[in-house]
Amino acid sequence: MAIAKMTKIMIASHSSEVADLLESLQGEGIVQVLDAERAMVSKEWPELQVESKRPRNIEEMVTRLDSSIKFLKSYATEKDPTSVFSPRIEIENKYYSDIVTGSDAVELLENAEQTEAEIERLNIERENLAGQHDGLEPWKSMTGPVEHLRELENTTCITGLLPHQYYADTVTSLDELGGVVEEISHTGTMHACVVVCLNEAAGEVQKVLRGGDFEAVSFENMYGSIRDILTDCEEKLAHTKIDLKKAKARAEELAADRLKLQILSDHYVNLLSRENTRTTAPATENVVLLEGWAKQKDYKCIEKIVAGFASSSVDEIELAEGEEVPVEIENHRSVRPFETITRLYGMPAATDMDPTVFLAPFFALFFGLCLTDAGYGLIMLGLLWWAMKKMKGNKGPLWMFVACAVSTVIAGALTGSWFADAIFSFAGEGSGIDNLRTKIMLFDPLKSPLTFFMLSLGLGYIQIQFGLGIAFYNNIRNKDYPAAIFEQLTWLIFLNSLLLYGLSKGGILPAALAKVFGPLAIIQTVLIFLFTERKSGVSGRIGGGVFALFSTVFYFGDILSYVRLMALGMVTAGLGMAVNILVKLMMDIPYVGFILGGILFVGGHIFNLAMSTLSSFVHSLRLQFVEFFPKFLVGGGKDFEPLQKKYQHITVNIQENN
Repeated sequence: MAIAKMTKIMIASHSSEVADLLESLQGEGIVQVLDAERAMVSKEWPELQVESKRPRNIEEMVTRLDSSIKFLKSYATEKDPTSVFSPRIEIENKYYSDIVTGSDAVELLENAEQTEAEIERLNIERENLAGQHDGLEPWKSMTGPVEHLRELENTTCITGLLPHQYYADTVTSLDELGGVVEEISHTGTMHACVVVCLNEAAGEVQKVLRGGDFEAVSFENMYGSIRDILTDCEEKLAHTKIDLKKAKARAEELAADRLKLQILSDHYVNLLSRENTRTTAPATENVVLLEGWAKQKDYKCIEKIVAGFASSSVDEIELAEGEEVPVEIENHRSVRPFETITRLYGMPAATDMDPTVFLAPFFALFFGLCLTDAGYGLIMLGLLWWAMKKMKGNKGPLWMFVACAVSTVIAGALTGSWFADAIFSFAGEGSGIDNLRTKIMLFDPLKSPLTFFMLSLGLGYIQIQFGLGIAFYNNIRNKDYPAAIFEQLTWLIFLNSLLLYGLSKGGILPAALAKVFGPLAIIQTVLIFLFTERKSGVSGRIGGGVFALFSTVFYFGDILSYVRLMALGMVTAGLGMAVNILVKLMMDIPYVGFILGGILFVGGHIFNLAMSTLSSFVHSLRLQFVEFFPKFLVGGGKDFEPLQKKYQHITVNIQENN
């Protein structure tokens, strides 16, 4: 239940077998290999080479596969057998090996690319033919071959569309130039017309037409009458649609086997990862140096893997001065689900303590107090049970919410909240089930809000003190004794002395204790003032000491922040009570009252559950990140990122595969 101990390793492998070695290491997923830019061996021996050639053929293959998978998915008649709970397809190791070593997937890829190209070509052809047909439609009343319009010797014939608002003025202007306009058709706001003029007047006619927003239409490379051209266009369009339908049918057939492409895609993505690792590692002419990190407990396994390669060796090496160690957290399975929270915040520094085990009970408890309804907790447990039966893969986050739901049931039972006051409202006060609720109940937050208030403050105080205690222990562990004494121990004594002094003065504890805790608090004040800032001069130490003492206000602010536990718990109960009141009013409606009331009860409490669950998660998270973690966690650790096989589309049942 701590940060995993890391070791720095160096693997030297002959270039002839390094690819196979990387494949074995990737299969285990236990070594993070550093590229030449980060590897210390490159800094010590600058003459080492780095292969500059990128694996472009593999990159191209990955791109082709992704494109074809996306294409085939759009034509699939059956959806992938995946879901939110099972995002990848399970396959057997033998089938995986057959696909990546065989030629079926490559042939499927080529057929998919050919079909995609053909569909794209036919779509363009269909659009062009449809556009040509629509463009010729206004001219279908023209008789005679269109090529005759291009064979005039002394006159120029111009065809095109003229906007209605300029038509009359343009015709008048053309008439003055000796031009003739013949209207072929009138569609919407445009006139399809033929303009004829003498060759010597063509330039002036063109100017007039441009002034009237004339849109020229060309019949270049067209022969025969417009009707004949339209008929030919319609026949070609019909044939294109038939061909397009056949191509789409082929795409649907190919899509049924798209799993083969998905398998090959994941295979090539993993291959690309290995090749990128190999080509970016420092090397001599014949030897590749794989410098990296591994967990200490995995070193024996790495030695065993490397021993299987005749021209490779592995050794542990010393860390360079100031070198940052990657971080991986390891916890007992009972706490592991809460690693989700730690990873959301970011990895702890290598010198930190893993906060997961410390935050787990607090997070679950705070979540339960924010929701504070046993009925809602039971619904959550039911939904989570259903989700876990459906989900495949990592169920850690679900187990975390199971712990939160159990906490919610307990908190709700102790505060008497079962769908807010549903038992009291509908079963009646003094009924058997209400008496049972009352016996279990520890206190009613609505009748004793001060109890809930003090409970929230007490939990906040405990967690803040716990955080300081963790920091104290961690500094002792790291042999930073001055920080442990003057930055944590003094504050632990100071804050507790203030609390006990106040309780003594308030008559809760014997008054004589005030004479002990008062001076003790003063002593800690002096120590905090003098030794919080230990590396500066006199003025720096005074300034740092003043600011440190002022930080007492921040501690009080942090503790007051935990009042949100009470606020959210009472808001959940209040909104649930409002739903129950509306349900009772609805039930008074004759005939349909019970039906409408039941619908409102279910819908209202589902809404309250959803909103309150979100608030409980967010605010419990905030208390860890803002109030708890800063007391002991430096953070900013660099993730341990081993070379490992990653699958986007599939899950291979046996992971020892190529």
